[in-house]
Amino acid sequence: MPLDYSYSTTLLHYHKHYISQTTLVNFLTLLIIYTLSFYFSSMEVGSVLQFLQDKTILVVGATGFLAKIFLEKVLRVQPNIKKVFLLLRATDAKSATHRLNNEILGTDLFNLLKEKLGTNFNSFISEKLTVFPGDICYEDLGLKDSILKEEICNQVDVIVNLAATTNFDERYDIALDLNVFGAKHVINFAKQCIKLKVLVHVSTAYVCGERGGLILENPYHFKDVPGLDIDAEKKIVRDKLDHLQKQGATHNEIKMAMKDLGITRPKVYGWPNTYVFTKAIAEMLVEQMKETMPVVILRPAIVTSTFKEPFSGWVEGVRTIDSLGVAYGKGKLTCFLGNINGVVDVIPGDMVVNAILVAMVAHAHHPSDAIYHVGSSVRNPVRYSNLQDYGLRYFTAKPWINKDGTPVKVGKVTVFTNMASFRRYMFIHYLFWLKGLELANSAFCKYFQGTYQELNRKIQIVMRLVELYRPYLFFNGIFDDMNTEKLRVAATEGGVETDLFYFDPKVINWDDYFMNTHLPGIVKYIFK
Repeated sequence: MPLDYSYSTTLLHYHKHYISQTTLVNFLTLLIIYTLSFYFSSMEVGSVLQFLQDKTILVVGATGFLAKIFLEKVLRVQPNIKKVFLLLRATDAKSATHRLNNEILGTDLFNLLKEKLGTNFNSFISEKLTVFPGDICYEDLGLKDSILKEEICNQVDVIVNLAATTNFDERYDIALDLNVFGAKHVINFAKQCIKLKVLVHVSTAYVCGERGGLILENPYHFKDVPGLDIDAEKKIVRDKLDHLQKQGATHNEIKMAMKDLGITRPKVYGWPNTYVFTKAIAEMLVEQMKETMPVVILRPAIVTSTFKEPFSGWVEGVRTIDSLGVAYGKGKLTCFLGNINGVVDVIPGDMVVNAILVAMVAHAHHPSDAIYHVGSSVRNPVRYSNLQDYGLRYFTAKPWINKDGTPVKVGKVTVFTNMASFRRYMFIHYLFWLKGLELANSAFCKYFQGTYQELNRKIQIVMRLVELYRPYLFFNGIFDDMNTEKLRVAATEGGVETDLFYFDPKVINWDDYFMNTHLPGIVKYIFK
């Protein structure tokens, strides 16, 4: 199948827009190499349904958004799956079962499966699912039952690691334990699984940090980051905690100190926050430790509500761009900081899960550097200006209703295209008045102290959030997805049920998706 011409021209457009003309020759050379590799590389992908039949899968991080979509999809489309082991963070089996019933099976996501199976649902779940308490922060995933561990290691064909903390300002100690050492423990556990055919490690496209331009599907290695040592980072955390405890620091003081460490340490090595830094380190560990193990690294961009399955618009939690939309709908977002014409790379959750499943089949038994960007910025880009338009149209037609029953009237937001203009705005509208309150406090024996502290607290929160999200509001990277396109082509030609396992963003009409699927899904979730 020929290389998609629109793909080539789209890449050329972005490359010329974001990268200097002096590198254009290098880019064209790269494009020729890509084209040749596209034609001459071979990838065999067969039926996903056939592959899943009689297989046993271990899902790590089973209560996450993507993990739930993955589990529901597998159980619904291939009821002849042999077994799915679910690792849940819990103190015991009873707590793990409680989490399964309430946080996973109790969600609307499983309604279609429940309707399909009817009275057989509970017996089907009992037969197919084995949930167990564990913790990836520990060796052997924290498994205390040696018999269960042996059973898993002897039976598992596929491991899907979806466990992570995704908070941008997570405590550094927690992020290291979950995202870095958690990945290490999963790899070590995978090496004990004698039937293992493939391990899928789900990362994020934003492990690239603040790099712009065309971002390739290349691996990360420790040798490319001078001085980075995960054991040394762990020691820095331990020493800091010991110091704080000796000083008698409160729980909140320790929490803030660890969050601050999570901002400063990544910047030492060129990453903007603890989330993308620790996920990048996790990828380096996977590359370093995998040896001959078949491993797939999947890098989704910003994951949004389901496009089609099991129904459109299912979402759980208010994510990065959604928080902006909700604040706007409530009338609390009157200004925007960032490049309004910048590309925001979004991809529906069910498409990410389908890519996981197809990549899993493609690389079972085939050790290779398999890295896939799953996003839309090359093939079907969305811009912040589009999101602004969708929000205005949606909340004008269907205004947010306040608690007092009055509708919120929305309008166009003021856009600040640089930090300097935003700081001027903050000074005129807030910091100037804060300074006035400070002077009034001095004159009136701190009569306005409470008002001053509350306003100062809100300003500090806003400035912290702005600094935290600034790299993404001005992000100018485009995620190359040549590997993912090869996978799509191979799936089409190799017998994959492409009607069931679709993941091409070009089929999405973003106007229809945001207006009739995503924004209604977000509003429905909030009002639950």
